[in-house]
Amino acid sequence: MPSLNRVQLIGNLGKDPEARYTPSGQKVCNFSMAVNRRWKSKDGSMKEATDWFNIEAWGKLAEICQQYLHKGSLVFIEGRLHTDRYEHEGETRFYTKVIVQQMQMLDRKPEEEPAVEEAAEDF
Repeated sequence: MPSLNRVQLIGNLGKDPEARYTPSGQKVCNFSMAVNRRWKSKDGSMKEATDWFNIEAWGKLAEICQQYLHKGSLVFIEGRLHTDRYEHEGETRFYTKVIVQQMQMLDRKPEEEPAVEEAAEDF
């Protein structure tokens, strides 16, 4: 039976990307991302909430994220969910993150006019 694990998010980085290397020498970059949700409540008032996601990029994409993204950057992320399991004080805990497969920078460059321009990196 076919399966699908795909996530698409547009939001802002909550912190500057942090990069490290695995023991095998592969670069990995981690950052958090805030995605805002807005809706109208039953009484007609507008409500807003923010969902936070843990993001992980690998290889060349990790290099691009570290070089060009910073806290507050507006980005489109497409990837897949991955859950890690670890033990803490005898208790099993789970940590879910989005593994990036594609990233598009949505911030406008300072010299750009109000028209929206997108810079994209497909991986």
